Amino acid sequence: MQRLSTDALPHRDRLAFVHDFVGRHAVGMEFRPLDAENLRVEIAALQLPHEVLLAEARYSPIAGARTRALLNDGRDSYQLMIHTTEHEASVEGRTELKVAPGALMILDQSVHSSCRLPRTALKVVNLDRARLKRLVPRIDGEACYVLPDATPGLGLFAGYAELLRRSPPQGEKAASLAAGHLYDLVALLLESAVSGGAARNPRSLGAARLELVKREVRARLGDPGLGIESVARRQGVTPRYIQRLFEAEGTSFSDFLRERRLEHAYCLLDDPAGVGERTIAAIAFDVGFCDLSTFNRTFRRRYAMTPSQVRAEALRRRG
Repeated sequence: MQRLSTDALPHRDRLAFVHDFVGRHAVGMEFRPLDAENLRVEIAALQLPHEVLLAEARYSPIAGARTRALLNDGRDSYQLMIHTTEHEASVEGRTELKVAPGALMILDQSVHSSCRLPRTALKVVNLDRARLKRLVPRIDGEACYVLPDATPGLGLFAGYAELLRRSPPQGEKAASLAAGHLYDLVALLLESAVSGGAARNPRSLGAARLELVKREVRARLGDPGLGIESVARRQGVTPRYIQRLFEAEGTSFSDFLRERRLEHAYCLLDDPAGVGERTIAAIAFDVGFCDLSTFNRTFRRRYAMTPSQVRAEALRRRG
């Protein structure tokens, strides 16, 4: 993930940075600040295989345009944007648009377009035209699509893209799979928006959903009420659907949850710097176990050591 900000530049150099790097290199637009004295741009970008670019940005008020001169810059992609504030956009062949916060705007970068942005934060995904067109053959029927935030599947797409930004896939194979999931999720989103529909890949959709479920489990390990039912409600799917996703990996939701809790407990017990700060019982409860005897029994079965033995070894290393 590459991160850049105008805050790191002298005031006199900020406009050139926005014009040359952000405008020409990152998003292929010309920008004009609406408040030049307080110009501020932050951008973070991650490149994935299959011509996928993930980015997030924050802007002070600014106007941007994909000018006709820039249409010859070789970009052949669709740009997908979700803004936190309402903004105005104009796309060749369409009347001026008011795009609501949280809506997804899918824009063909081969056409002239412009926008006026108030102070805003946005998420951006760039996808290769040819690859997306194989999944959505009639996508070029429109130069721009605006999907409301309530569109089925939009939360899954936005959540998966955010997961990749926060935890980039490690290794070429994982990165390639993740990029493929994004194309499939966008194809699903466009099924109802594009005349003639779109292809969809259930395996990729399931993989993206499973990653979001796992992320939620890891974030809520200390919640003793964490269970498949509560996760399913938050994800907007059925418990049985989540169970099938884990079964496809040869495991179960409860096994995954228990393993993550045991791993977290082991790390806490094995940390020499933290030895003595909390009792074993406190650690067991902190990672989500409700019963100390159950924790001790499952821990010993998993690691062939008792929690006390792991802690004693950590004490020995600390000296």
